[in-house]
Amino acid sequence: MKLNLRVTFHDESAVDVVASAADLVAFESKWDKSVVTLGDGLRMTDLCWLAWHSLNRRKQTPLDFEPWLDTIDMVAAGKAEDIVPLETSQPTG
Repeated sequence: MKLNLRVTFHDESAVDVVASAADLVAFESKWDKSVVTLGDGLRMTDLCWLAWHSLNRRKQTPLDFEPWLDTIDMVAAGKAEDIVPLETSQPTG
């Protein structure tokens, strides 16, 4: 199981993050909450922590969780190319 996340920072840069098994197991250990239940009550804290943990584990941020939160604007599930446009063109021909 993997969870694709997109982190947008205050400077408007963004990074795609994959929360993999190591991150999901760490989440369960830290919060005593099964990742299976994420779909039932996903909180912003959950998304942020998973994104931070993945980046921290890969040594892509030296910051602890709370200071890292001060650098971001948003964490969303999915990558930019996963977002479905509101309007689609109709097939022609």
